[in-house]
Amino acid sequence: MVRGSDIILILVAIIFPPLAAIMITGCGCDTLINVLLTLLGYIPGHLHAFWLIYKKTKAEESFGPGGYTYLGNGNFVGNGPGVAGAPPPPHGHQQQPYYGSTQ
Repeated sequence: MVRGSDIILILVAIIFPPLAAIMITGCGCDTLINVLLTLLGYIPGHLHAFWLIYKKTKAEESFGPGGYTYLGNGNFVGNGPGVAGAPPPPHGHQQQPYYGSTQ
């Protein structure tokens, strides 16, 4: 189900794809990838931003609004078995340390 925030993300992605990537993933590796794709050609940056929006929408459908954590590389995981209708996260599946940062 598309929410108002998703429509805003789509409009932002049409105007400036890296900003949409920042809004979804924060300042990290996916943002750098989106900036580079946008510099290589405007369409690849759009495709990457729309892919991130799609993955975020699927995570919201699976885990509920705000019931997920972004792991990086387009992967989302639920915040635990307490989320309504969400399966527990796979065994050993935890956030990647320092994904997209310099630490």
